[in-house]
Amino acid sequence: MRANGVYLSSYNKNLSLNMTNFKKNFRIIGSAHNYKEIYQKQKQKLDEIFLSPIFKKKNNPKLEIYKYLNLKKMIKVKDIALGGINKQNIKRLKLVNSFGFAGIEYFEQKKRPLKY
Repeated sequence: MRANGVYLSSYNKNLSLNMTNFKKNFRIIGSAHNYKEIYQKQKQKLDEIFLSPIFKKKNNPKLEIYKYLNLKKMIKVKDIALGGINKQNIKRLKLVNSFGFAGIEYFEQKKRPLKY
């Protein structure tokens, strides 16, 4: 198995991380759900930030497109939309013009055979 990145969850608030060794070989990605977490992740000098959840997923409150766009304004690195992304809302995702997106449900649907 080959890895090309390191993920820091929104719960990781350690601002004194020594990322120098990692940055030579890996992309550093973290997740954030609000302004405070974005600020913390940028102090950790991440390469990209997952903003989540953009769409409702189970019991998690969603950011929705307007809140996502407001959070995106303060990010100085690439943003990746995460959370609740499926076939039904993939067109809505284009409205946020994110660098990328991650969605297990979306990719799982792609693997399933089509039912007629």
